[in-house]
Amino acid sequence: MLERARLGAADLGFVAIDLRSGTAGMSVQPDMMLPPASTLKTVTALYALDRLGAGHRFTTRVLRDGDTLVLAGGGDPTLDTDGLAALAQDTARAVGDWRPARFVVWGGALPRVEQIAPGQAAHLAYNPAISGMILNFNRVHLGWRCETDCALSLEARAEGHSPRAYSIAAAVRPGGGAYLHGASGGREQWDIPRRGLSARGTRWLPVRRPEAYAGDVFQTLARAAGLPLPAPEVIDTAPSGAEIARRDSEPLPAILHGMLKHSTNLTAEVVGLAASGADGQVASAQAMAGWLAETGAGPAQLADHSGLSAGNRISAGVLARMLARPAARGELRPLLNADPLRDVLGPDAGGSGAGGAPLVQAKTGTLNFVSCLAGYATLLQGAEVAFAALVADDRRRAATEGQDWPEGSLAWVRRAKLLQRDLVAASVTAPEPFHPLPPEI
Repeated sequence: MLERARLGAADLGFVAIDLRSGTAGMSVQPDMMLPPASTLKTVTALYALDRLGAGHRFTTRVLRDGDTLVLAGGGDPTLDTDGLAALAQDTARAVGDWRPARFVVWGGALPRVEQIAPGQAAHLAYNPAISGMILNFNRVHLGWRCETDCALSLEARAEGHSPRAYSIAAAVRPGGGAYLHGASGGREQWDIPRRGLSARGTRWLPVRRPEAYAGDVFQTLARAAGLPLPAPEVIDTAPSGAEIARRDSEPLPAILHGMLKHSTNLTAEVVGLAASGADGQVASAQAMAGWLAETGAGPAQLADHSGLSAGNRISAGVLARMLARPAARGELRPLLNADPLRDVLGPDAGGSGAGGAPLVQAKTGTLNFVSCLAGYATLLQGAEVAFAALVADDRRRAATEGQDWPEGSLAWVRRAKLLQRDLVAASVTAPEPFHPLPPEI
């Protein structure tokens, strides 16, 4: 099957565990350590549920400390501009006629991570900075209209509110090349190549100074609610003062469902950091690897919680054993996407459960020349497996590190997903019974 997929020098690790007997059925290089890409988010989800609990919520607070108003981030990965607008309105009602002399923003509830995976192209929105103060997944919305010159806009866009982001600026330079980013104090500057812009368009850019971004936007929203605020200052010391307004996130399972559905790297890193309590990303990932080993699933080499880092390594056997645990099945399965390959393979995905095909509930993972799938597959007849399929051409992955869909990678990923589809289908389909030939033949 691997040869037929035409994936070059790619390695394959595949394990399917029968959930009725607990034994491994199909198994190909079960102990080979390969990059899991975003299938690592299944480990992160279970780790966060175990350490934080299903009732955990992240809280963003507004405090009054003497003459100072404090916006204190609590690590909510889902806070958007609409939620921040509601918090600004609650704050304006709570303070009445009081007008603060200072306005400060604190993001120290989580350790600061400058980029989830250094080495990626600077403009990739799935690789922002992380701190305890998060807004719009730490992304800013760039819009442009280019005629003789280019007019640019940078907005903290959400469904109901889209204020200008004053802490972030952008300019267009002649010619081509890469997006360039700089930061000084609390301000960010993007240098954008003209050749990369169409006549008009939009894209998200990552935010590298999240406290300044959130403070800037909160100031605008508070002014609209009738509360003028001084220019925001970023503080490092944990604030004190009386809470006057707050906004709680949804419970953790709802956050994890969104993370797994949209493969949100920032959410994975945030819930992993919150679960470990470690003082940095690598230490937090290592703590999660220790927890994974303690479950009995086996060892892993982890550098983050999202799977974006090239330093992550896990085997199909370890991943499948983790998924096969009864507790994991009960917690994770309702959070996974059904028929997860349909976005790439369309009608050929074969995971809908219709027409005798298996029902597949799983998480995909993709890097350049890496394609993974991990989850559960069930046939109507009752066959049920937990599986992990990891496919990687590590040489080609390393050669294209940080590139956005290099030449040949899209076609390679499609062929890898067709292979995964066929492996999963084979793992839940009983082989044809063997009937020996009669003696006379």
